[in-house]
Amino acid sequence: MKDVARLAGVSLGTVSNVLNRPDVVAPATRSRVEAAIRSLDFVPSAAARAMRARRSRVVGLIVPDISNPFFTAVARGVEDACLEAGFAVILCNSDENAAREDRYLGVLDSQRVGGILITPARKSLKPLSRFIDQGVAVALLDNDTATTEACSASVDDELGGRLAAEHLRGLGHTTIGWLAGPSDIPQVAEREAGLMAAAAGARIVQIPAAQMTTTAADEAMERAVSQGFDGTALVCANDLLAFGAIRALTRRGYRIPQDVSIVGYDDIDFASSAAVPLTSIRQPKYELGFAAASMVIAEVDNPASHAHQRVKFQPQLVVRESTAAVPA
Repeated sequence: MKDVARLAGVSLGTVSNVLNRPDVVAPATRSRVEAAIRSLDFVPSAAARAMRARRSRVVGLIVPDISNPFFTAVARGVEDACLEAGFAVILCNSDENAAREDRYLGVLDSQRVGGILITPARKSLKPLSRFIDQGVAVALLDNDTATTEACSASVDDELGGRLAAEHLRGLGHTTIGWLAGPSDIPQVAEREAGLMAAAAGARIVQIPAAQMTTTAADEAMERAVSQGFDGTALVCANDLLAFGAIRALTRRGYRIPQDVSIVGYDDIDFASSAAVPLTSIRQPKYELGFAAASMVIAEVDNPASHAHQRVKFQPQLVVRESTAAVPA
Protein backbone atom coordinates (compact mmCIF):
# COMPACT_ATOMS: atom_id res chain seq x y z
CA MET A 1 0.00 0.00 0.00
CA LYS A 2 2.93 2.32 0.68
CA ASP A 3 4.28 1.62 -2.80
CA VAL A 4 0.88 2.40 -4.32
CA ALA A 5 0.62 5.64 -2.32
CA ARG A 6 4.12 6.70 -3.40
CA LEU A 7 3.47 6.00 -7.09
CA ALA A 8 0.05 7.74 -7.06
CA GLY A 9 1.31 10.68 -5.01
CA VAL A 10 -1.34 10.29 -2.32
CA SER A 11 -1.48 9.40 1.37
CA LEU A 12 -1.72 5.87 2.74
CA GLY A 13 -5.20 6.75 4.02
CA THR A 14 -6.36 7.65 0.51
CA VAL A 15 -5.21 4.27 -0.80
CA SER A 16 -7.12 2.60 2.06
CA ASN A 17 -10.25 4.57 1.15
CA VAL A 18 -9.99 3.57 -2.51
CA LEU A 19 -9.83 -0.08 -1.45
CA ASN A 20 -12.51 0.02 1.22
CA ARG A 21 -14.68 3.11 0.65
CA PRO A 22 -14.13 4.25 -2.95
CA ASP A 23 -17.26 6.42 -2.89
CA VAL A 24 -15.58 8.94 -0.54
CA VAL A 25 -12.61 9.53 -2.90
CA ALA A 26 -12.71 12.10 -5.71
CA PRO A 27 -12.98 10.36 -9.14
CA ALA A 28 -9.71 11.79 -10.46
CA THR A 29 -7.79 10.71 -7.35
CA ARG A 30 -9.44 7.31 -7.35
CA SER A 31 -8.45 6.77 -11.01
CA ARG A 32 -4.84 7.69 -10.22
CA VAL A 33 -4.70 5.22 -7.33
CA GLU A 34 -6.35 2.47 -9.37
CA ALA A 35 -3.81 3.03 -12.15
CA ALA A 36 -0.98 2.65 -9.61
CA ILE A 37 -2.57 -0.56 -8.28
CA ARG A 38 -2.70 -2.02 -11.79
CA SER A 39 0.84 -0.90 -12.56
CA LEU A 40 2.22 -2.60 -9.43
CA ASP A 41 -0.02 -5.69 -9.67
CA PHE A 42 -1.04 -4.98 -6.09
CA VAL A 43 -3.46 -7.47 -4.47
CA PRO A 44 -4.87 -6.52 -1.03
CA SER A 45 -4.18 -9.11 1.67
CA ALA A 46 -7.44 -10.58 2.95
CA ALA A 47 -5.58 -12.05 5.92
CA ALA A 48 -4.19 -8.64 6.90
CA ARG A 49 -7.63 -7.09 6.60
CA ALA A 50 -9.10 -9.79 8.82
CA MET A 51 -6.44 -9.22 11.46
CA ARG A 52 -7.12 -5.48 11.51
CA ALA A 53 -10.91 -5.76 11.38
CA ARG A 54 -10.93 -8.95 13.51
CA ARG A 55 -13.33 -10.44 10.95
CA SER A 56 -12.78 -11.47 7.33
CA ARG A 57 -14.77 -10.74 4.20
CA VAL A 58 -15.91 -14.34 4.16
CA VAL A 59 -19.48 -15.58 4.58
CA GLY A 60 -20.33 -19.03 5.91
CA LEU A 61 -23.32 -20.71 4.26
CA ILE A 62 -24.88 -23.65 6.16
CA VAL A 63 -27.61 -25.57 4.30
CA PRO A 64 -29.42 -28.80 5.24
CA ASP A 65 -28.76 -30.75 2.03
CA ILE A 66 -26.62 -29.43 -0.81
CA SER A 67 -27.57 -32.50 -2.90
CA ASN A 68 -31.10 -31.08 -3.07
CA PRO A 69 -31.23 -28.89 -6.22
CA PHE A 70 -33.29 -26.35 -4.27
CA PHE A 71 -30.30 -25.51 -2.07
CA THR A 72 -27.94 -25.61 -5.05
CA ALA A 73 -29.95 -22.77 -6.60
CA VAL A 74 -30.06 -20.91 -3.28
CA ALA A 75 -26.28 -21.25 -2.95
CA ARG A 76 -25.82 -19.81 -6.44
CA GLY A 77 -27.77 -16.72 -5.41
CA VAL A 78 -25.58 -16.37 -2.30
CA GLU A 79 -22.40 -16.83 -4.33
CA ASP A 80 -23.34 -14.22 -6.94
CA ALA A 81 -24.22 -11.60 -4.31
CA CYS A 82 -20.96 -12.24 -2.43
CA LEU A 83 -18.77 -12.20 -5.53
CA GLU A 84 -20.29 -8.89 -6.57
CA ALA A 85 -19.40 -7.40 -3.16
CA GLY A 86 -15.92 -8.94 -2.91
CA PHE A 87 -16.79 -11.66 -0.39
CA ALA A 88 -15.83 -15.35 -0.44
CA VAL A 89 -18.21 -18.16 0.61
CA ILE A 90 -17.54 -21.25 2.73
CA LEU A 91 -20.23 -23.87 2.02
CA CYS A 92 -21.27 -26.21 4.83
CA ASN A 93 -23.75 -29.10 4.66
CA SER A 94 -25.47 -29.86 8.00
CA ASP A 95 -27.55 -32.85 6.84
CA GLU A 96 -30.22 -31.38 9.16
CA ASN A 97 -28.10 -32.68 12.04
CA ALA A 98 -27.65 -30.35 15.02
CA ALA A 99 -24.31 -31.85 16.08
CA ARG A 100 -22.90 -31.50 12.56
CA GLU A 101 -24.22 -27.93 12.43
CA ASP A 102 -22.40 -27.12 15.70
CA ARG A 103 -19.13 -28.47 14.28
CA TYR A 104 -19.45 -26.23 11.25
CA LEU A 105 -20.26 -23.22 13.42
CA GLY A 106 -17.01 -23.90 15.28
CA VAL A 107 -15.10 -24.03 11.97
CA LEU A 108 -16.64 -20.74 10.84
CA ASP A 109 -15.78 -19.14 14.17
CA SER A 110 -12.14 -20.24 13.83
CA GLN A 111 -12.07 -18.73 10.33
CA ARG A 112 -13.35 -15.44 11.77
CA VAL A 113 -16.04 -15.10 9.13
CA GLY A 114 -17.75 -11.75 8.81
CA GLY A 115 -21.22 -13.25 8.31
CA ILE A 116 -23.23 -16.45 8.53
CA LEU A 117 -26.18 -17.52 6.38
CA ILE A 118 -27.97 -20.53 7.82
CA THR A 119 -31.01 -22.72 7.40
CA PRO A 120 -31.02 -23.97 11.02
CA ALA A 121 -31.24 -27.68 11.81
CA ARG A 122 -33.32 -26.89 14.91
CA LYS A 123 -35.84 -24.35 16.15
CA SER A 124 -33.60 -22.77 18.79
CA LEU A 125 -31.35 -19.93 17.67
CA LYS A 126 -29.25 -20.14 20.84
CA PRO A 127 -26.18 -21.60 19.03
CA LEU A 128 -26.06 -18.42 16.92
CA SER A 129 -26.21 -16.03 19.88
CA ARG A 130 -22.43 -16.03 20.46
CA PHE A 131 -21.85 -14.88 16.89
CA ILE A 132 -24.46 -12.13 17.18
CA ASP A 133 -22.88 -10.99 20.47
CA GLN A 134 -19.48 -10.81 18.74
CA GLY A 135 -20.90 -8.58 16.00
CA VAL A 136 -20.99 -11.25 13.28
CA ALA A 137 -23.76 -10.58 10.75
CA VAL A 138 -26.28 -13.45 10.80
CA ALA A 139 -29.20 -14.08 8.44
CA LEU A 140 -31.70 -16.93 8.57
CA LEU A 141 -32.18 -18.49 5.15
CA ASP A 142 -35.49 -20.10 4.15
CA ASN A 143 -36.56 -19.64 7.75
CA ASP A 144 -39.04 -17.18 9.23
CA THR A 145 -38.27 -17.62 12.94
CA ALA A 146 -39.30 -14.32 14.54
CA THR A 147 -36.23 -12.60 15.96
CA THR A 148 -35.03 -9.02 16.30
CA GLU A 149 -31.38 -10.12 16.42
CA ALA A 150 -30.89 -11.26 12.83
CA CYS A 151 -32.15 -10.73 9.29
CA SER A 152 -34.18 -13.41 7.53
CA ALA A 153 -35.20 -14.30 3.99
CA SER A 154 -37.98 -16.84 3.65
CA VAL A 155 -41.00 -17.94 1.64
CA ASP A 156 -44.60 -17.96 2.84
CA ASP A 157 -44.75 -21.75 3.26
CA GLU A 158 -48.20 -21.69 4.83
CA LEU A 159 -49.51 -20.09 1.65
CA GLY A 160 -47.69 -22.76 -0.37
CA GLY A 161 -49.47 -25.51 1.54
CA ARG A 162 -52.81 -23.78 0.97
CA LEU A 163 -52.17 -23.47 -2.78
CA ALA A 164 -51.49 -27.22 -3.04
CA ALA A 165 -54.63 -28.13 -1.09
CA GLU A 166 -56.86 -25.70 -2.99
CA HIS A 167 -55.63 -27.05 -6.32
CA LEU A 168 -56.43 -30.66 -5.39
CA ARG A 169 -59.75 -29.81 -3.77
CA GLY A 170 -60.70 -27.94 -6.94
CA LEU A 171 -60.04 -31.13 -8.89
CA GLY A 172 -62.43 -33.03 -6.63
CA HIS A 173 -59.97 -34.93 -4.42
CA THR A 174 -61.34 -35.74 -0.96
CA THR A 175 -58.69 -38.17 0.36
CA ILE A 176 -55.23 -36.61 0.19
CA GLY A 177 -51.93 -38.00 1.42
CA TRP A 178 -49.37 -35.72 3.10
CA LEU A 179 -45.84 -37.04 2.55
CA ALA A 180 -43.31 -35.11 4.63
CA GLY A 181 -40.05 -35.37 6.54
CA PRO A 182 -39.57 -34.65 10.25
CA SER A 183 -42.26 -32.30 11.61
CA ASP A 184 -39.72 -30.32 13.66
CA ILE A 185 -38.42 -28.77 10.43
CA PRO A 186 -40.14 -25.33 10.49
CA GLN A 187 -40.83 -25.27 6.74
CA VAL A 188 -42.53 -28.68 6.90
CA ALA A 189 -44.71 -27.59 9.82
CA GLU A 190 -45.78 -24.40 8.01
CA ARG A 191 -46.60 -26.22 4.77
CA GLU A 192 -48.67 -28.74 6.71
CA ALA A 193 -50.54 -25.96 8.53
CA GLY A 194 -51.48 -24.37 5.21
CA LEU A 195 -52.54 -27.71 3.77
CA MET A 196 -54.78 -28.49 6.74
CA ALA A 197 -56.36 -25.04 6.71
CA ALA A 198 -57.33 -25.25 3.04
CA ALA A 199 -58.31 -28.92 2.95
CA ALA A 200 -61.53 -28.53 4.94
CA GLY A 201 -63.88 -31.41 4.14
CA ALA A 202 -61.08 -33.65 2.90
CA ARG A 203 -59.43 -36.54 4.75
CA ILE A 204 -55.68 -36.10 5.16
CA VAL A 205 -53.57 -39.27 5.40
CA GLN A 206 -50.22 -38.70 7.14
CA ILE A 207 -47.26 -40.47 5.47
CA PRO A 208 -44.08 -39.74 7.48
CA ALA A 209 -40.67 -40.01 5.82
CA ALA A 210 -37.44 -40.29 7.80
CA GLN A 211 -35.74 -37.61 5.66
CA MET A 212 -36.59 -35.16 2.90
CA THR A 213 -35.02 -37.39 0.23
CA THR A 214 -36.09 -39.50 -2.73
CA THR A 215 -35.03 -42.74 -1.06
CA ALA A 216 -36.88 -41.96 2.17
CA ALA A 217 -40.01 -41.09 0.19
CA ASP A 218 -39.84 -44.35 -1.76
CA GLU A 219 -39.65 -46.32 1.50
CA ALA A 220 -42.45 -44.32 3.15
CA MET A 221 -44.75 -44.65 0.16
CA GLU A 222 -44.08 -48.39 -0.08
CA ARG A 223 -45.16 -48.77 3.55
CA ALA A 224 -48.26 -46.64 2.98
CA VAL A 225 -49.38 -48.71 -0.01
CA SER A 226 -48.73 -51.95 1.90
CA GLN A 227 -50.95 -50.62 4.69
CA GLY A 228 -53.79 -49.82 2.30
CA PHE A 229 -53.28 -46.20 1.20
CA ASP A 230 -56.52 -45.20 -0.51
CA GLY A 231 -55.87 -41.57 -1.41
CA THR A 232 -56.48 -40.20 -4.89
CA ALA A 233 -53.93 -37.42 -4.40
CA LEU A 234 -50.65 -36.75 -2.63
CA VAL A 235 -48.99 -33.52 -1.47
CA CYS A 236 -45.24 -33.80 -0.86
CA ALA A 237 -43.19 -31.43 1.31
CA ASN A 238 -40.57 -31.11 -1.43
CA ASP A 239 -39.97 -32.28 -4.99
CA LEU A 240 -37.47 -34.98 -4.02
CA LEU A 241 -40.18 -36.62 -1.91
CA ALA A 242 -42.55 -36.37 -4.88
CA PHE A 243 -40.08 -38.16 -7.18
CA GLY A 244 -39.59 -40.91 -4.62
CA ALA A 245 -43.35 -41.33 -4.25
CA ILE A 246 -43.82 -41.54 -8.02
CA ARG A 247 -41.15 -44.24 -8.19
CA ALA A 248 -42.82 -46.33 -5.47
CA LEU A 249 -46.34 -45.90 -6.83
CA THR A 250 -45.30 -46.70 -10.40
CA ARG A 251 -43.55 -49.84 -9.23
CA ARG A 252 -46.82 -50.86 -7.57
CA GLY A 253 -48.77 -50.36 -10.81
CA TYR A 254 -50.33 -46.97 -10.06
CA ARG A 255 -50.63 -44.45 -12.90
CA ILE A 256 -49.84 -40.77 -12.39
CA PRO A 257 -52.17 -38.84 -12.46
CA GLN A 258 -54.95 -41.26 -13.49
CA ASP A 259 -54.83 -43.15 -10.17
CA VAL A 260 -53.01 -40.68 -7.91
CA SER A 261 -52.40 -36.96 -8.49
CA ILE A 262 -49.15 -35.62 -7.03
CA VAL A 263 -48.07 -32.11 -6.03
CA GLY A 264 -44.44 -31.38 -5.13
CA TYR A 265 -42.85 -28.34 -3.50
CA ASP A 266 -39.89 -26.16 -4.62
CA ASP A 267 -40.23 -26.54 -8.42
CA ILE A 268 -36.62 -27.61 -8.93
CA ASP A 269 -35.30 -27.76 -12.50
CA PHE A 270 -36.05 -31.48 -12.83
CA ALA A 271 -39.75 -30.94 -12.09
CA SER A 272 -40.64 -29.82 -15.60
CA SER A 273 -38.57 -32.47 -17.38
CA ALA A 274 -39.59 -35.55 -15.37
CA ALA A 275 -41.25 -38.51 -17.12
CA VAL A 276 -44.50 -37.11 -15.74
CA PRO A 277 -43.94 -33.33 -15.47
CA LEU A 278 -44.56 -32.45 -11.84
CA THR A 279 -47.12 -29.98 -10.54
CA SER A 280 -45.23 -28.09 -7.86
CA ILE A 281 -45.20 -25.05 -5.58
CA ARG A 282 -42.51 -22.77 -6.99
CA GLN A 283 -40.15 -20.95 -4.63
CA PRO A 284 -37.85 -18.13 -5.83
CA LYS A 285 -34.71 -20.10 -4.96
CA TYR A 286 -31.98 -17.92 -6.45
CA GLU A 287 -33.65 -14.72 -5.25
CA LEU A 288 -33.89 -16.15 -1.74
CA GLY A 289 -30.15 -16.73 -1.55
CA PHE A 290 -29.25 -13.42 -3.17
CA ALA A 291 -31.50 -11.45 -0.78
CA ALA A 292 -30.16 -13.16 2.35
CA ALA A 293 -26.54 -12.64 1.28
CA SER A 294 -27.19 -9.00 0.42
CA MET A 295 -28.52 -8.35 3.92
CA VAL A 296 -25.47 -9.95 5.55
CA ILE A 297 -23.12 -7.99 3.31
CA ALA A 298 -24.91 -4.74 4.16
CA GLU A 299 -24.53 -5.45 7.88
CA VAL A 300 -20.83 -6.32 7.57
CA ASP A 301 -20.13 -3.14 5.61
CA ASN A 302 -22.22 -0.78 7.75
CA PRO A 303 -22.87 -2.37 11.16
CA ALA A 304 -23.67 0.89 12.95
CA SER A 305 -26.48 1.92 10.61
CA HIS A 306 -27.79 -1.54 9.74
CA ALA A 307 -31.41 -2.37 10.58
CA HIS A 308 -32.44 -6.04 10.57
CA GLN A 309 -34.99 -6.98 7.91
CA ARG A 310 -37.40 -9.87 7.38
CA VAL A 311 -37.97 -10.49 3.67
CA LYS A 312 -40.75 -12.92 2.74
CA PHE A 313 -41.30 -14.12 -0.82
CA GLN A 314 -44.57 -15.48 -2.19
CA PRO A 315 -44.77 -19.01 -3.68
CA GLN A 316 -46.64 -19.90 -6.88
CA LEU A 317 -48.57 -22.95 -7.99
CA VAL A 318 -47.20 -24.38 -11.26
CA VAL A 319 -49.65 -26.89 -12.76
CA ARG A 320 -48.28 -29.69 -14.93
CA GLU A 321 -49.29 -33.22 -15.92
CA SER A 322 -48.96 -34.93 -12.50
CA THR A 323 -52.39 -33.71 -11.33
CA ALA A 324 -55.83 -34.27 -12.79
CA ALA A 325 -59.48 -34.38 -11.77
CA VAL A 326 -60.73 -37.40 -9.84
CA PRO A 327 -61.92 -39.98 -12.39
CA ALA A 328 -65.62 -40.79 -12.42
